[in-house]
Amino acid sequence: MKQRVVPTQREIPFSSEELIVSKTDLKGRITYANKTFMRMADFSEEQLIDVQHNIIRHPDMPRGAFFGLWQTLQQQREFFGFVKNMTANGDHYWVFADVRPDYQDGKVVGYFSVRRPITITMRTTMEGIYRDMLSIEQQAGTANAPQASWQWLMQTLANRKTSYERFILDLYQQEAL
Repeated sequence: MKQRVVPTQREIPFSSEELIVSKTDLKGRITYANKTFMRMADFSEEQLIDVQHNIIRHPDMPRGAFFGLWQTLQQQREFFGFVKNMTANGDHYWVFADVRPDYQDGKVVGYFSVRRPITITMRTTMEGIYRDMLSIEQQAGTANAPQASWQWLMQTLANRKTSYERFILDLYQQEAL
């Protein structure tokens, strides 16, 4: 069972020289975590292996973001997104996540994720979007919350004449250069 951790509002640094890498099984349980992941999340390997990846989910993250992630992965497509993660003691760090199916003998056996640090502009942009998504989730109720906020985001981006993936990659690439 995931223990309750109170967010500290303290952001911890994440070097652009580092990558956070993890693998999960098909249900999202961690099967591999690199040393950078363990250090950033402040969990040991024993505390992470065979535990749901959402052990690092920050409460500021809308459930709709993960609804979109799982919807994309179930279509055996790569997912890109910005994520605010929480450490074992309540601190947080932001990442640009690239999550993709992990294949063995042509069959999806789990998921592989590489995360990189982000800029202040990326974070500020996503904080506003995620606040709106969280507000929609509160109005929609628990059962409908993830789908409602994801649909709002898809409609908002369609109104801007862009797709989710294009929006995320453009934001990352414009800032990362």
